[in-house]
Amino acid sequence: MLNNKTILITGGTGSFGHHFVDYVLAHYSPKKIIIYSRDEYKQFIMNNAYKENEDALRFFIGDVRDDQRLRMAMKGVDYVIHAAALKQVPACEYNPNEAIKTNINGAMNVINASLEAGVRKVVALSTDKAVNPINLYGGTKLVSDKLFCAANAYSGSFGTRFAVVRYGNVAGSRGSVIPFFQNIIDRGETELPITDYRMTRFWISLEQGVQLVIKALEESHGGETFISKIPSFKITDLALAMLPGCTTREVGIREGEKLHEVMVTREDSLHTYEYEKHYIVYPNYSWWGEKDIIPGGRLVEQGFEYSSGLNKEWIGVEELKKRLKTDLDKH
Repeated sequence: MLNNKTILITGGTGSFGHHFVDYVLAHYSPKKIIIYSRDEYKQFIMNNAYKENEDALRFFIGDVRDDQRLRMAMKGVDYVIHAAALKQVPACEYNPNEAIKTNINGAMNVINASLEAGVRKVVALSTDKAVNPINLYGGTKLVSDKLFCAANAYSGSFGTRFAVVRYGNVAGSRGSVIPFFQNIIDRGETELPITDYRMTRFWISLEQGVQLVIKALEESHGGETFISKIPSFKITDLALAMLPGCTTREVGIREGEKLHEVMVTREDSLHTYEYEKHYIVYPNYSWWGEKDIIPGGRLVEQGFEYSSGLNKEWIGVEELKKRLKTDLDKH
């Protein structure tokens, strides 16, 4: 699918971008991969890391807020992965206008540039925080998701197709709890702070995140939201897996934080299909029909909710230890 194709990744110097490039170069022979981001130093570091593949990579300095630069970058592009966003919850709360400019206005710019350039498919990365949002970051990503799904109405029968991939914090990514705990452990401390002893999270590796994006590129008809089936874990178990025998203290949930990650709401259950390894929330628009349902799935029960606290699959301390070694070593 991606052989001899040109792919552009917004925010491509992040953890996802690195792993996506690794995966595509290992499994396909792309014509070109364009890394579009605003940090020239990160581009310099990434460019040096891929010297053996420098013929396949191009680096464009640009911001998703800049529609003209996006239009220039997307000329001749077949597929777009939209990973650029302001993601830190406290920063978005303190700088709401900046979050809106990047996460909402930037999404519109990506959509318009993709339509103008005749891009085949666009996959936008979302987050569990966009589901029933309680902070500004989640609110901006909810709007972004809606924009990408609705954009299919503007592309016509044979135009650009837009889809969304949703997952929570990737294991070991910047801003997640694992590096936070690790920094404390590296300082020689033996007590780890837990925001709430009831807290649960999903476990997804970068490898799984990339594979879900590839699936969305391959299968989407436009307007779907793809969600991986992944196990849950307790934050208290993660603490014990990272620092056996540690003591913990409960410090209270931070502003904008949830007890559990939710990927599919009860309201979305009316349009959600379950597949072997993932769920798809289908759009509820007049332009979309049942003929666009991807074969092999079944409609979930009404009232179904996919939450880390209600999950059927769980991993405990010993399994977390294994995954900390295997999944994080690949980052």
